Parts: sequence; structure tokens; C-alpha cells
Amino acid sequence: MEELLFFDRQRDALPLYAALRTALLQAFPDTRIDVRKTQISFFRRRMYAAASFTPVRRAADRPRLFLTVTFGLRRREESPRVDVSVEAAPGRWTHHVMIGTLEEVDSELLGWIAEAARWAGQPAGKRPAPGTGLP
Repeated sequence: MEELLFFDRQRDALPLYAALRTALLQAFPDTRIDVRKTQISFFRRRMYAAASFTPVRRAADRPRLFLTVTFGLRRREESPRVDVSVEAAPGRWTHHVMIGTLEEVDSELLGWIAEAARWAGQPAGKRPAPGTGLP
């Protein structure tokens, strides 16, 4: 399984990924998973989230064991949990959240990802314009 190979050098992070993966597949069973060298991506019509080992914090501020969860929203999420947010395109914000415990795969994080997944699952012609929110 490609997903297990992704964690070959960071086996201790596998439970974090397993919790995230299970929650996303339960909420969005039509999700397709794509494993690449640097990240595992979650897709509906388009990518809505990813898991990686991207170090989005200074080394001194990172947990020993971590997974970076990335998701895109049509707005910037202002939360202390968001480590980095970038407006990748007008009205398209990419957010990175570093998690280090199973408890951090919680309703707040999953709510943001669900928002991203609903938007990513809509046909291009039915997606709301930037700044208008979700249907």
C-alpha cells in the first residue's frame, strides 16, 4: 500500500494520518486518495486537503511527531491553530495546520476540511464566486 510506504521514515506519525483519513472517508466516501513523494492528497472533483511532513513551524516550535494538514478555503481562516495561510489565487486561501496529537484531529479541523471538500466536490459551473460563501 502506497500510503504505508509514505510513512516509511516516520512510522510514528501513521496514527495521526489514520485518524484524519478515517474521518475524511466517513464524511466524504467519494474521496480519492493520491499518494505522491511529498504529500498524500484527498480529492473529490478537485483536491480539498493534503497530509505531509512540510515543516510549517520553526524546529523549536514543532512537536517531535507531527503531520501537516493542508486545505483550501474561499476565505482566510483566522485561528491560532492555522500555522500558515496564503492567498494562492484571488479568493482562494491555502491553510496549513500542524498536528501532533490525535486530539487535534477534532471537529474544528474537520469542519474546515469539510468546507473545503464541499466546495471541491461541486461542478465548476455551480461553484460560488469568491467571497460569496458556500451554498
